[in-house]
Amino acid sequence: MKILYVTDALAVWGGIERVLSDKMNFLVQQYGYEVYVVTADQGNHAIPFPLDRRIHVKDMNIRFHQQYRYHGIKRILKYRELERLYRNRLKTFLEEIKPDIISCIRDGYASAVLDVKGDIPVIFESHAMYRDVEFEHSTLLHRIITYLKRLKFRKLDMLVALTQGDANDWKRVCRHVCVIPNVVHLNESGKYSSCTSKKVVLAGRFDFQKNQGSMLDVWSKVQQRHPDWVLDMYGNGELRDFYEQEIVRRNLNAHIHPAVPDIMEKYQETSILVMTSLYEPFGLVLAESMSCGVPVVAFDCPYGPGDIITNGVDGILVANQDVGAFAESVCQLMENESMRKEMGKAAIKSSQRYRADMIMPMWKHLFEELVVDNNKRYGTN
Repeated sequence: MKILYVTDALAVWGGIERVLSDKMNFLVQQYGYEVYVVTADQGNHAIPFPLDRRIHVKDMNIRFHQQYRYHGIKRILKYRELERLYRNRLKTFLEEIKPDIISCIRDGYASAVLDVKGDIPVIFESHAMYRDVEFEHSTLLHRIITYLKRLKFRKLDMLVALTQGDANDWKRVCRHVCVIPNVVHLNESGKYSSCTSKKVVLAGRFDFQKNQGSMLDVWSKVQQRHPDWVLDMYGNGELRDFYEQEIVRRNLNAHIHPAVPDIMEKYQETSILVMTSLYEPFGLVLAESMSCGVPVVAFDCPYGPGDIITNGVDGILVANQDVGAFAESVCQLMENESMRKEMGKAAIKSSQRYRADMIMPMWKHLFEELVVDNNKRYGTN
């Protein structure tokens, strides 16, 4: 089986990059698949996560960011020029390698792939969400344009969502939709949190979606009852400087740290992980930290936390954006060490659902099914 993944780049320490790397390695090492990944904007950026040497990486050298040197109609014209270049190079590459399956990781590339794919089956992996434009306060025009672009997704052979909630939303524009959760890079060190340190951790990009501002509101309440506990926040992003200033202004016992390559070590040193996102297509850090024996507290936002957390067993789901209830839940765990430890043990067990050897057979079945259906459709062997 020959699989081609299409994405923008493998250049940052991000969840999508981690998941894609783990999946490709598994397909090569366990199933003997021939795996390719084609990028548009990799350039000279180093690939952050290890890839099996048998995985073929091809950069189209498009540099879509060039369009932002221009304004107005010039930007539109530049984008169209780069889009044509991308389609031409991608079509040539497809004719060269002849993959059995194409899987798009970013929705911005799905349209181009569908235009040049020929009779190759195409999958789109929804690592964002159908409803993301609603949460980002997009303009009405942007929503209409996005909807019209997504109507083309009817041509997909399969759209793979990470949660059932997102899958139900995608059915508005897609005929073929299924759910396959993320492969999660779980803790395999044999080391687990003791749940005794007075540390709480939050991990994620500092941006609108992750909503760290609500966590600072929560922490201001928690700190009044438990001033000896510390909040450690790990990540990068455009709002990092703003939140650092807020921590100082509000005199909070919280610290912001850069994203680190081995976040597992930080999970093992903490007693609680928190997530205050406005929405989560999945929520990798929840399952990652749970595999380290850490109980989690998260808003029951659309859609990831509700799929991952069993409320009251391996963590606590809080009514969406209820800051007071979130603070109370964190304090409850702080004040009950035995509860933290019991939830931590349960968290280790429940996180195993997302092991590669549990998730990847679903992908193997999907790939094989699409190839068989495609052969029947086009009368090939």
